[in-house]
Amino acid sequence: MKEFNLGDIVEMKKTHPCGSNRWEVIRIGADIKIKCVQCGRIVMLPRSKFEKNMKKLLMINN
Repeated sequence: MKEFNLGDIVEMKKTHPCGSNRWEVIRIGADIKIKCVQCGRIVMLPRSKFEKNMKKLLMINN
């Protein structure tokens, strides 16, 4: 299981149509809600799909 917290910036495998692949984690639970850093679009994914598609953790929010 990958470790991430609220406010962390993650890089996803696929790019968003706006051209960015960086997302901010804004909700954690059974589903993960993420917000595109570039355009602000909010997407909710099941935790399993999020962990599978997350490439790496870029910035950790303290």
